[in-house]
Amino acid sequence: MAVIVQAEGLTKQVESGGQPLVILYEVNFSVESGDSLAILGASGSGKSTLLGLLAGLDAPSSGTVFLDGTDIFSFDEDSRARLRGRLAGFVFQSFQLLPALTALENVMLPLELHGAQDARERAAETLRRVGLAQRMDHLPKHLSGGEQQRVAIARAFVVQPKILFADEPTGNLDAATGAQIIELLLELNRAQGTTLVLVTHDEALARRCNRQLHLAAGMVKS
Repeated sequence: MAVIVQAEGLTKQVESGGQPLVILYEVNFSVESGDSLAILGASGSGKSTLLGLLAGLDAPSSGTVFLDGTDIFSFDEDSRARLRGRLAGFVFQSFQLLPALTALENVMLPLELHGAQDARERAAETLRRVGLAQRMDHLPKHLSGGEQQRVAIARAFVVQPKILFADEPTGNLDAATGAQIIELLLELNRAQGTTLVLVTHDEALARRCNRQLHLAAGMVKS
């Protein structure tokens, strides 16, 4: 299979109290198309920073990331954003749904931004796939945490991204609901061939992915 995500010498350093603080140091790894990778590590190990760099949401101090063969840091920020829009979907711990929009409208939004003429039909079908056929017209405040995360997953998958980046997608959910969400992500990963890159602190959930990458003090543990 082709490599779709590749980190090369990825380093992130910031100033803290006038002193340099290294968050990530010389991180190297690759992910093949259609694979599922869990990034594990203790709080403060650099997991979310790494995910942000892989997605081009933040810039490294040195090193680079290739997404689908493209060096994303050879682009300016606007070009990176367009590349992200074409390649990637995102699921966050905090759901990040728009509170004034229904579940259906939240899922329609990225399709409308892409100019899709069949946004309503595609959004409705994706919500049915994640088990929310009866909840499409509900606002986020009328949905449970697990239902809100299902809407967020539907919104991420509706544009059929090549890569899905998920940052602690079960962090705000109880264990049983979290397990259902991971099952759903992996099912969509298999059904659509979407590459899944997942940050989690939960080793049991991480083992459900094909591969695990462990971070400690900003470095990949061998």
